[in-house]
Amino acid sequence: MARVEAVRARADNRGWAVERRARTRQLIELGGLVQKAGLVDLTDDDRAALFGAFLGLADMLKGEGGAGLVEVWGRRGRKVFEAEQ
Repeated sequence: MARVEAVRARADNRGWAVERRARTRQLIELGGLVQKAGLVDLTDDDRAALFGAFLGLADMLKGEGGAGLVEVWGRRGRKVFEAEQ
């Protein structure tokens, strides 16, 4: 019965269901990036510390030079992704 419901849920093409699956996938991928960066191990899975770090990053991005930081971080991340392929 659960398999039938899972298949039915994956086949649900209503707008809200498609958007929900896309958001869920995005959140899973973002969590994977946190893990891949080693942040889970470095903080001993301290979610309050991780959240505080993300708030600090958000403050940095809101300040002067935030767009430049995104460019620098993007280049660095792309280099690592390319090196792994």
